[in-house]
Amino acid sequence: MSIDFSSLASALGQLEKSIKFAKSDIALQDDELFEQLRNSVIQCFEFTYELSGKMLKRYLEESSANPEEIDASSFQNLIRRGNEQGLLRSDWSQWKIYRQARTNSSHTYDADKAEKVYEIAPDFLEEARYLYQKLTTKD
Repeated sequence: MSIDFSSLASALGQLEKSIKFAKSDIALQDDELFEQLRNSVIQCFEFTYELSGKMLKRYLEESSANPEEIDASSFQNLIRRGNEQGLLRSDWSQWKIYRQARTNSSHTYDADKAEKVYEIAPDFLEEARYLYQKLTTKD
């Protein structure tokens, strides 16, 4: 399999750094700094979420006997297939929450929505790490 997963690795690193900086003592003592770092976490979450979905789809297409079927699949079906193959830590019920957070992230001008996306980012980081580890160690 010849999929380059380096962009996902980079996105994971950026999301991890953003979360670390947003949770730092300095950020927690300065509301304006925290807001900027929270926005960074949200942007990194968006990018990592999108890449995770794309990499999962590419992997499933390359490993499928019928790539056209995978290409035509709904996102929910891609998550189901990924879960069946042990590529994902969580099932559709959790990925649906991540998907809603991604949808909400385009409305970060709403402080409550932004905070909810920020709060889910660390859990998604673990999900995306799990996916990356599985994708890069599969035969």
